[in-house]
Amino acid sequence: MRTLIALTLLTSPAAAWEFTPGLPCILTHSTPQAEIELTFDPTQPLYTVTIRQDRPFDSAPVFAMRFDGDLPISIATDRHMPSRDGRSVTVSDRGFGNVLNGLQYNDTATAILGAAEVAFPLAGAAEPVAAFRACRPEAGV
Repeated sequence: MRTLIALTLLTSPAAAWEFTPGLPCILTHSTPQAEIELTFDPTQPLYTVTIRQDRPFDSAPVFAMRFDGDLPISIATDRHMPSRDGRSVTVSDRGFGNVLNGLQYNDTATAILGAAEVAFPLAGAAEPVAAFRACRPEAGV
């Protein structure tokens, strides 16, 4: 039984929010339902957020994110780009202050595209988000 539990834990997606420095800097989190990835290229500057799931999203004119907790925020845009297979949607912008505030200071983030809602718990996100905010180009780059 212990072996089965250990194998299950090893094959499950990581529950932690992870920051990876570089060009671009990357912030990721996975749940059994979906993955979220933010990138920031400080040389542009350009931010992206991508939500991925196993099945295609429905087409919708607006992509939104709702952050619930101590600092509730809702944002929406019509400048989202679905992937060719429809299983991911990406938004790019030069500023992500509201997104980063939402991730760092709340309990859940919910991505909304049409009738589809994908929730991400934000437990443990504050420190990786703070590191992502501090992303700067390396000297000489």
